[in-house]
Amino acid sequence: MNKIVKIANGQGFWGDSSQAPIDLVLHSDIDYLTMDYLAEVTLSIMQKQKNKNPKAGYAQDFILFLNKTLKIIKKKNIKIVTNAGGVNPYECREKILKLAKELGVEIKIAVISGDDIFPKLKSLVGNGTTLNNLDNNDDIQPILNDVCSANVYIDSFNIAKALDLDADIVLTGRASDPGLVLGPCIYEFGWQKNDYDLLASGTVAGHIIECGAQCSGGNHSRWDEVDNLSNIGYPVVNIDSKGDFTITKHKDFGGLINKFTVCEQILYELGDPENYISPDVVVDFTSIKVEDKKENEVFVTGVKGKPPTSTFKVSINYHKGYKGVGQLTISGPNSIRKAKLIEQLIWTRLSRRGIEFEKRMCEYIGYNSCHKNIDSLPDDPSEIVIRLGVMDKNRESINEFGKEIAPLITNGPPGVTGFSGGRPKAQEVIAYWPTLIDKDKVKTKVDVF
Repeated sequence: MNKIVKIANGQGFWGDSSQAPIDLVLHSDIDYLTMDYLAEVTLSIMQKQKNKNPKAGYAQDFILFLNKTLKIIKKKNIKIVTNAGGVNPYECREKILKLAKELGVEIKIAVISGDDIFPKLKSLVGNGTTLNNLDNNDDIQPILNDVCSANVYIDSFNIAKALDLDADIVLTGRASDPGLVLGPCIYEFGWQKNDYDLLASGTVAGHIIECGAQCSGGNHSRWDEVDNLSNIGYPVVNIDSKGDFTITKHKDFGGLINKFTVCEQILYELGDPENYISPDVVVDFTSIKVEDKKENEVFVTGVKGKPPTSTFKVSINYHKGYKGVGQLTISGPNSIRKAKLIEQLIWTRLSRRGIEFEKRMCEYIGYNSCHKNIDSLPDDPSEIVIRLGVMDKNRESINEFGKEIAPLITNGPPGVTGFSGGRPKAQEVIAYWPTLIDKDKVKTKVDVF
């Protein structure tokens, strides 16, 4: 018989529903639970946490989840694959082992390392490694001293190796998002590095569920057709050794899975549809066949793959300066005219003191914050929220901007209120630097404890 492996995803980002993975463990019949915590900026946050505290730098939400579910996970023999390790997977492992001991659960944890190249970044560049910006080809040298994190999207065969070593929980750093699903497929079915179509299919399966409920009715353009969003079910992939798979969810939970919800997620962060580049394979997304099988079940087949590139993508974050953001509510007649006057007053008062900024912006919330053509909305609302923001390398200039917001309540036009959250203060701005690195310069390791 054709073997079927059931893989669910309970987290689409750090901050996703804390209840979703618990529901999957309690109610779904699954072999694997994946949990994706990392976005590009998340790693910079974790690195800053680790710099302040060497025992931080991972997704602490994952520990809270395990505290509620670890006994059940072990009893049901569910394997966990997650990038919750962030920039400190070994410390995350220690927390899990401590928790497991307190709960009386025997657990085997694999840690995959090697993706974090931040400690040796200057050495790599000094020895001739080119890490030019993918978007504009800029040289990394001018920002090298400002870098705060650097992580490689490593391949999924590391995950398969960890599972082959009988790990109950696999902790990674910056694996690819689809790789959390592809890794178990490689392990379960014995797929090889040149099985391009199979690797492509596993990658597409991972891509579809990587954002959690975004493929099961969340963020859906036909949102008014989605049933019971308050109890939305998170997705499960049932995949076979040939790479064919279905996307489904538990029948007792809300949401919606059909070819439209799945195809919307397929288009997410797609780029070139004929050449979707992952660490393991290049996928031709134009080859995918998607069809509704029955209610809340979509069948996907026909995925084609090509040989992978010789490079890994690297996610680098660096300090670019500071920002400040403040807002006020303007009420009464002529609120738009008064909001425009307030914007002019703030910039003029700062400019008279010689304070300028690299970037500045102003939005009228509910009027032009999303749709910029202010003249397209003729009605003058009875109230408006004005939000102003500035960015600059000079921290003191940002703080001076913050001091100009509250005074407008009494020294500006009438009807100004809603100042909340205290005086805006300078906040660090972290910028993103995407680049590539030759695969032979990245050494990964799998440790099992």
